[in-house]
Amino acid sequence: MIHAENLTKYYHDLCAVDEINFDIQKGEIVGLLGPNGAGKTTTLRMLTGFLRPTSGSIHVKDYNIDKHPLEIKKLIGYLPESAPLYYDMLVYDYLNYVADIRDLDGGRKKSRIHQLADLCGINEIMHQPIGECSKGYKQRVGLAHAMMNDPEILILDEPTAGLDPNQIAEIREIIRHIGEEKTIIISTHILSEAEAACNRVVIINQGKIAADGGIETLRQSASGEYFINISLKNADLKAAESEFTSIDGITGITEVAEKENGEILHLMLTCRSSGDLREEIYQKVKPTDWILLELHQETQSLEKIFQELTKES
Repeated sequence: MIHAENLTKYYHDLCAVDEINFDIQKGEIVGLLGPNGAGKTTTLRMLTGFLRPTSGSIHVKDYNIDKHPLEIKKLIGYLPESAPLYYDMLVYDYLNYVADIRDLDGGRKKSRIHQLADLCGINEIMHQPIGECSKGYKQRVGLAHAMMNDPEILILDEPTAGLDPNQIAEIREIIRHIGEEKTIIISTHILSEAEAACNRVVIINQGKIAADGGIETLRQSASGEYFINISLKNADLKAAESEFTSIDGITGITEVAEKENGEILHLMLTCRSSGDLREEIYQKVKPTDWILLELHQETQSLEKIFQELTKES
């Protein structure tokens, strides 16, 4: 659906995007993550044709951004971080105006406006001035604007910035519903939003792609280090340390809490292994008289992965 090759953008001597490459398939919901100044918004603006790349190429379906900019723009709906709304217009009048720009006419225009009002949950504010609406409703109106021509691709730059938790949940649900039929790219600083709404994450840092893949894949490959928590009854700390440190891949053992009633031992095992060590741990416990009460592996949070990949050297 979207193919970017060696995509680069300079602002005078500043390299904002540095030869990045990626492909986005039809139906994917992709989260574009990165710290401020990483190049996220510049990348989105190049994909929409708003900015011209310094070098590199962008193809959307069978179209090239340099040769077919209008054809590509017809395929894309774009919601920038600050939705470009006319605050003195009624919501209905504004959407009617957008529909006219998009060459919708007659019954098709009216039907599309009502369809978007239902989808974006703005029926109750259709006859209010946009300037009197809450920020959450303004974002919904902006989303309806971006979707007026029923685009195949939806690009959303920080769609929930400045919203309260309830508004974020509502916008997230709308995006998830839209994603059943469209390809969506979301730029966001809210990592929980990416985890909840996206099936793939691209982390960009200093103009380069630092990671690209499914969230579970990133968790497994970010640093190779993970933790296993284990609780044992009737176990001795020194004996447990002796057994578990003999397992290749366990690099550290920490007692995370004092024994409960002098009986239950709680340990956190630091592991660095490409495989799952839980079976080997169980095999060490099995011949003893220890009672295994807990054995689970912690996965890295997206927040920790993000911090590792974007921290300054």
